[in-house]
Amino acid sequence: MTYPQTERGDVVETLFGETVADPYRWLEADVRVDAKVAAWVAEQSAFTDAYLKALPERAGFERKLKGLFDYARYGLPRAEGGRTFYTYNSGLMNQAQLMVRDQASPAGRVLLDPNGWASDGATALDAWEPAPDGATVAYTVQDGGSDWRTMKFVRAADGAVLADELKWVKFSAIAWVGSEGVLYSRFDAPKEGEAFQALNYNQTVWYHRLGTPQSEDRPVLATPDKPKWGHIAQVTSDARWMVVTSHEGTDPLSAVAVAPIGRGDWKPRWIVPDMTAQWDFFDGVGDTLWFVSSKDAPLKKVVKVDMSGTEPVFTTVVEQSDANLEAAGIIGGRLFLHYLRDVKAQVNLHDLDGRFVKELELPGVGSLTGVSGKPQDRTGYFGFTSFTMPGTVYRFDPQSGKATVWQKIALNFAPDDYRVEQVFYPSKDGTRIPMFVVRRRDAKGPVPTILYGYGGFNIALPPAYSAARMAWLESGGAYAIANLRGGGEYGDAWHDAGRRARKQNVFDDFIAAGEWLIASGMTPRDGLAVEGGSNGGLLVGAVVNQRPDLFAAAHPAVGVMDMLRFDRFTAGRYWVDDYGRPDVEADWKVLRAYSPYHNIAAGKPYPAVLVTTADTDDRVVPGHSFKYAAALQAAGLGPKPQLIRIETRAGHGSGKPVSKLIEESADVFAFLAHWTGLQPKD
Repeated sequence: MTYPQTERGDVVETLFGETVADPYRWLEADVRVDAKVAAWVAEQSAFTDAYLKALPERAGFERKLKGLFDYARYGLPRAEGGRTFYTYNSGLMNQAQLMVRDQASPAGRVLLDPNGWASDGATALDAWEPAPDGATVAYTVQDGGSDWRTMKFVRAADGAVLADELKWVKFSAIAWVGSEGVLYSRFDAPKEGEAFQALNYNQTVWYHRLGTPQSEDRPVLATPDKPKWGHIAQVTSDARWMVVTSHEGTDPLSAVAVAPIGRGDWKPRWIVPDMTAQWDFFDGVGDTLWFVSSKDAPLKKVVKVDMSGTEPVFTTVVEQSDANLEAAGIIGGRLFLHYLRDVKAQVNLHDLDGRFVKELELPGVGSLTGVSGKPQDRTGYFGFTSFTMPGTVYRFDPQSGKATVWQKIALNFAPDDYRVEQVFYPSKDGTRIPMFVVRRRDAKGPVPTILYGYGGFNIALPPAYSAARMAWLESGGAYAIANLRGGGEYGDAWHDAGRRARKQNVFDDFIAAGEWLIASGMTPRDGLAVEGGSNGGLLVGAVVNQRPDLFAAAHPAVGVMDMLRFDRFTAGRYWVDDYGRPDVEADWKVLRAYSPYHNIAAGKPYPAVLVTTADTDDRVVPGHSFKYAAALQAAGLGPKPQLIRIETRAGHGSGKPVSKLIEESADVFAFLAHWTGLQPKD
């Protein structure tokens, strides 16, 4: 293909004795403020759009996607002050609405409708939290997919939005202190023109009292001597304690500070001063605080901390089991413990003294999407999903364990038409890796397959429904998800086996998954596509460089592609926990060996590659994908195309309107189908 011309710069550096060229560094500049980069984006976008619109498979995928996205979706409800709050999307709404049910509106009424906030639907309702009296809801607004948030407040009785507005909120919880004010986390306002690229330091927890300007907010916890620390504030459900968990990077390691509310000067006290283990706070009862902890427990345990004396007293209540403890809560006087066992959800109920009561019966093989309820509640809620079951909310009795559907979902496909298998295959070093494979029951022989992976940051990939993925399955393709090392499927050891100097294990696991799919007869030799986003985009870029012969097509989305400079932008500095530090020679040599941008095998035949990113991605800045795509196009990689699709007014993924999701999915699946030989069924 004759690609648009990309200017090649002359940046060359000598790093740890090696000469490294970076000819496309000029593409790191912010597309929103740099006219030269904006012109490059416009030219690449026009070229890619013309190609994708001409694909014969695209129209069918778009029709199928619109039909599959068109079903009612309900979010996990929260009950406060006699009102029940939840999100709702009737199907093709760009953004979910916030709903409320109360005595005046038992069937539910719209409290907030983000669909009117922007003409393109790209301004989203993000987090929300009702006050304990149910009279007010604090919520955050996400614009154009950015990680920056603006916090606002709405009155539940009549939907009136209050005048309070909190700016520069990022990576924050919303913690009500009574019903008069909130704790939240924010950074200082960035310098002009640097909001979407500058590194974030010195996050501070602030208290905002309703009815006052942000300029009068009170700083509650800051660590100027540790500018890399970030802080999340929470409040116990009985409003007796504030708990702040602090972190430095992406490792699940925390320091913990606490303060009694309304008793004393509210000065935080460090009860876990060092970041040597995971401490996830989940609630408090009286002067007892409850945590999920990895201290001396790589699969995690439940610990309570008695704060009634002069010194905190730590007691293990539920020891670690042979499954990974994902999360916990206290509902109706029971511990609700969510485990991941061989990448499948399991929920155990325990008394508060740790005694096992029973296992909660779940609807099938799948995963939890969340849980809500408080220690004094008689009823709790949890969300459940699987590959063939859209997210569904269940109401449950914490005493009996009985669960019933809270709001029935009308399906627009037939779940029984699909078969879900979990297989275990050997990686290069013999490690058994789990993988889910989903395909139609009537599939005969090998069919074109998308292989998806992530493998990083202690994040697991359990079964979950995707309307977009279902369009591929309905069209006759198979979809496989490999649970690679580096993720959180089996606790700390699994994570450690796939990061820093051991990152190559992740790539080996993914390559072995592709080889297994072909060798087993599930996938034709020329019918395998690979897909992954963010750290998964890095994964796809690395394995395509290492084994371009294995794949017919590839979709690296919003990927970390320049491993020598990732720590210089926005949230990139956090990732050194998983990747290592580019300014340390030993780490640099590991990063240099697999960095997708630096290891393209020029002159070799490559699979068809569709890179996707967005202009407002301030998590993994789009310069990563811009540079990588330019290098692909310049490398002479054979007859298949190497293209980049750049979404406007979108970010790393969250908050993307349904219309953009459908358009992007239609483009991606048409591209992958075209190059794997999938003939979509109508």
